[in-house]
Amino acid sequence: MNTSGDHAQRTEQAVFAYRPTLDDLRGAVRARARRTGAGRAETVLLPLMTTLLVVAFGLFRGFLPIVVVISAVVGLGAGLIGVVRGRRGMARRLHSVMAQYGQCRTVVDERGAATTGESMSYTTDWKLFTDYVETPELFVLVGGPRASCLAALPKRGAQEPADIDRTRAILDRNLRKL
Repeated sequence: MNTSGDHAQRTEQAVFAYRPTLDDLRGAVRARARRTGAGRAETVLLPLMTTLLVVAFGLFRGFLPIVVVISAVVGLGAGLIGVVRGRRGMARRLHSVMAQYGQCRTVVDERGAATTGESMSYTTDWKLFTDYVETPELFVLVGGPRASCLAALPKRGAQEPADIDRTRAILDRNLRKL
């Protein structure tokens, strides 16, 4: 049975117009790292593994304890630098793809999101994503078994302030908020 409220819910949409920036994608990668299990694992595993390998090598070789401790600190620092560089690289790669779209127009509705750019367009069904994260600047959509799908929708592109609330409502009905 269709009620007028159900019909209004199905036809509800929000429109965003924006040019993807590197800062948008850095924010999306950062939000993914903070809010998903895969992102947190990536953040912890590289520094932990680097530190453990350095300590194990130092102990195996019989280094003095002070040398092992200093090496562990250096290994931890190297692992943290690797995490930061990896995230920056991921954001740059995403931006190199998204920058080709130029000025974008994204329409979000109950079926998914359709983005039309100056040179390309794509449509995503909500089945592609499992979760979303909201930051003060972005809606970040993540999906896949290891949060491998990632999309950023900048709030600054909302055509009217109500589009942000409509998008949040649509996302809440279709995805899990992290």
